[in-house]
Amino acid sequence: MASTSATDKIAAYWVPEGDSVRCGLCPHRCRIAEGKAGICGVRENRDGTLFAATYGKVAAVAVDPIEKKPLFHFHPGARILSIGSVGCNFRCEFCQNWHLVLRQVPVEPVQIEDLLQTARREKSVGIAYTYNEPFIQFEFVLECAKAFRAEGMRNVLVTNGYVCPEPLSELLPFVDAMNIDLKSMDPAFYRKICGGDLDPVLATIRAAAKATHVELTTLLYTGHNDAEEQVRKVVDFVSETDPEIPLHFSRYFPQHRATAPPTPPERLAAAYRIARERLPYVYAGNMHLPGAEDTACPSCRATVIRREGYRVDARGLSGNRCGACGARLRFVV
Repeated sequence: MASTSATDKIAAYWVPEGDSVRCGLCPHRCRIAEGKAGICGVRENRDGTLFAATYGKVAAVAVDPIEKKPLFHFHPGARILSIGSVGCNFRCEFCQNWHLVLRQVPVEPVQIEDLLQTARREKSVGIAYTYNEPFIQFEFVLECAKAFRAEGMRNVLVTNGYVCPEPLSELLPFVDAMNIDLKSMDPAFYRKICGGDLDPVLATIRAAAKATHVELTTLLYTGHNDAEEQVRKVVDFVSETDPEIPLHFSRYFPQHRATAPPTPPERLAAAYRIARERLPYVYAGNMHLPGAEDTACPSCRATVIRREGYRVDARGLSGNRCGACGARLRFVV
C-alpha cells in the first residue's frame, strides 16, 4: 500500500463500510477494499480513508480551439487551456484516449496558480477539463474551477456525464459549459460497450441543461448505435429535453478494443439529416460533410458561422444574434 504525504488529498463523497469504503462520487458506488482503487483506478482506499490519487496531477496540457471540445456555441473562435489526467469510470471499447484511461502515461504535478498564469499568457478564455473523465478528478476540478471563476475566466467540462447528483450540484455553479457524451439511448449499449448505465447520464444532461451551456456528442459506432431508429431516439431525447441544445455526431474510427470499420459516410450524413428535421443546431465531425459544421439562423436561414476544421468565420453573428435578421440565437459569447 502506498504511503500518504502532505500533498495527498482525501476524497469527497465516501463513507466507511466495514474494512472497506463506499465511494459516492459516481453511480458505480464502488465498495473499495483496503489498498485497492475503484473502477476509475484513481480513488484509493488507504488505511480506511479514500484518497483522490490524481489530485493536482496532469497527463496532458495543451491550448486548443474551443471548437475541438467540441463546443460550437460557446465563445466561437476562442482558444482554451485544456488539461487532463488519467483514469475513467467507463470502459468504452472504442475509447479514443485509452492510454489515459488505462493510466499508461505518466502524470506530473501542477499548481492551480501556474494554470492561471498559462491561461493568461495564452489569452485563453478559461480552462477545459478534458481528455479523460474530469468528474473522477472532482476535488481538483472543483478547486481549480473556483480559482478560474474568481479570475473571471470560464470553466468547461468534457464529460461522459456519469456522476451522482450531489457532486454534480456542487460543481455546476462553477461550470460555464459542458460537452456531454450521449453515447446511445440504449441501456444495453451502455452496459455492454461502456460498462455503465444510461439513466444517470440522462439525469446529468437534464440537470446541466437547466444550469449551464450544454452541447452533446454522439459517436456513431458502426453496427452498434448508428441505425436510423437509434439515431432518432437520441434526437427525440434532445428535442424533449431542450431542442436548442447543439448536437454533434462524430465519425468513429477503430481504436482500443474496437475493430468495426469506420462509420460509413452515408450513416453520418443520414444522422445529420434526421436530426436536422427536429433540431436547429446539428453538426457532423471527424469527416467533411459540406455545410455540416456551419451554423444557420433558425429564423431566416442565413449562415451566421462558417467553419472548416478549426477555422471559424463568425461575421454573420452579432453578439448572440443573427446579423441578418436580429433573431436571438443559442450562443454564449
